[in-house]
Amino acid sequence: MSVPVPAIRVLPEEVVNRIAAGEVVERPASVVKELVENALDAGARRIDVTLAGGGRDLVLVQDDGCGIPAEELPLAVRRHATSKLADDALVRITTLGFRGEALPSIAAVARLVITSRLAGAESAFTLAAEGERVEGPRPAAGAPGTRVEVRDLFRRTPARLKFLRSERAELQAALEVVERLALARPEVGFTLLAEGRRLLDLPPVRGDRLARTLERALALLGRERRDDLIELETEREGVRLFGLLGLPTAARADASAQYLVVNGRPVQDRLLKAALKAAYGDLLAAGRHPAAALFLELPPERVDVNVHPAKIEVRFADPGTVRGLVIGALRRALAEHGQRTAGRIATAALGAFRPGGPLAAGRTPSPSPPRGLAEAAASYQAPLAPLPPAAPPGASEPPEEVDPRAHPLGAARAQLHDAYILAQTADGLVIVDQHAAHERILLERLKAGLAAGGVARQALLLPEVVELGPGEREALLERAEDLLATGLVVEPFGPGAVLVREVPALLGERPTGELVRALARELASLGSTFTLEAAIGRVAATAACHGSVRAGRRLSLAEMDALLRQMERTPGAAQCNHGRPTWIELKRTDIERLFARR
Repeated sequence: MSVPVPAIRVLPEEVVNRIAAGEVVERPASVVKELVENALDAGARRIDVTLAGGGRDLVLVQDDGCGIPAEELPLAVRRHATSKLADDALVRITTLGFRGEALPSIAAVARLVITSRLAGAESAFTLAAEGERVEGPRPAAGAPGTRVEVRDLFRRTPARLKFLRSERAELQAALEVVERLALARPEVGFTLLAEGRRLLDLPPVRGDRLARTLERALALLGRERRDDLIELETEREGVRLFGLLGLPTAARADASAQYLVVNGRPVQDRLLKAALKAAYGDLLAAGRHPAAALFLELPPERVDVNVHPAKIEVRFADPGTVRGLVIGALRRALAEHGQRTAGRIATAALGAFRPGGPLAAGRTPSPSPPRGLAEAAASYQAPLAPLPPAAPPGASEPPEEVDPRAHPLGAARAQLHDAYILAQTADGLVIVDQHAAHERILLERLKAGLAAGGVARQALLLPEVVELGPGEREALLERAEDLLATGLVVEPFGPGAVLVREVPALLGERPTGELVRALARELASLGSTFTLEAAIGRVAATAACHGSVRAGRRLSLAEMDALLRQMERTPGAAQCNHGRPTWIELKRTDIERLFARR
């Protein structure tokens, strides 16, 4: 039976336009993005966005930019007609738009009306477009600038309406688009109105580039979180990076508070997102995401923005340099502020102490670290010094009295529930989770040993046999040579067990079987797709967790003070290996307010 050969035919122009429109206009937020970008390219200093029905019924964008000459309005709705490219080269693109697809794509799926007036012109001119039908231009009333009105989105492609989300979700997506563009252009004022409500009102910010960018970032990330943010600015090989980072202990449940801008263009770039995640590393709890507003500036010819129809991704000419700069700069900034913890933690603690619940409105205790804590950890910017003993040393003699004013984390005064250290500081008190704190200390020492070429090993007097399941045993033995760097020496011992001959020396006398079984489970869950570096990092974190001081172990005052001193010298000591906080501070003034003494 012969198979009929289908004939090749040229698609009608209208169908081609609808297909092209689908690449640019995915939802109402796409329309908002394209129209606001056009306004910014036109030099607008104020942009007002109005939405109805989540953007399905109406998207209205009005700006005070340069406007469009009346004779060029018909060209504005023709595909691949643009004023953004002075020549045919695509190597030095400095505008947000350049394809000439936005307005014709919108007209292909909705009713489009453009009203524009040049500065100094006697009147405005308007043009209406729907599909292939274009009416105008004709004189109209209008202020200087351009007003673009889009109604009945997807009325010509009703099947697309089924794939839109609720009005609330579409409105939120449009709001996020405007916020990201507003962050990229802080010198421009933005408003967004929906159903009579003003959802966004950002006045233009004055000052130099860095100052106004940080001011706009604070307006979007939340001024109440100012003390949870870290400023950074650096430059290398012609690439400049600046912005704000959130503290690890102030991480959020999603990545919606991550803003990435390249040469004034908001992007959702995979390389930059991966670099951001790598920089935080083991400082974050699983499933948590840091807040960040990062701005990257580099020569236009070193970045290609013509790699995605929606222009949300870029390609760097030297991705290794960009990735190295981002990770290095972020890690240095986080290390410099590694002893800070989020203010909301202390706020929550005080709220728990108050009868009836949360703090009174407006009360936000200072989240700044105790004086001298950041300075005490500054030496860890360089490779770590020789390691002190792993566990807090015991005290065979009466401990010396520690002056609370002499140390950032103060002097130990008590242990609560055999799990928490209570320390008195110069102007308040600190509560420390002993297991979480020691876990971070051990992890940093393991990492230092790995960086130096290997962790010191301690041979067991009697090698220990550890029974494992088949999958876990194979996963552990498959990485046996790699585990040598972490100080663990294992070898096969029968069909269902391994023999442990050496363990990391800094873990001290810990249950070997428990540690090896945890490592085997971890490696089995990682699978073979994980890189060696990632696998060893997870193994080190697991070893540190099982080797640290456990909750339920009673410590002497000398041991508690030794742990506090080690915390002061350890980078990232504000959070454990799982991203949870290791300590909280309550100021004396806060405590006095609890008792109505202030």
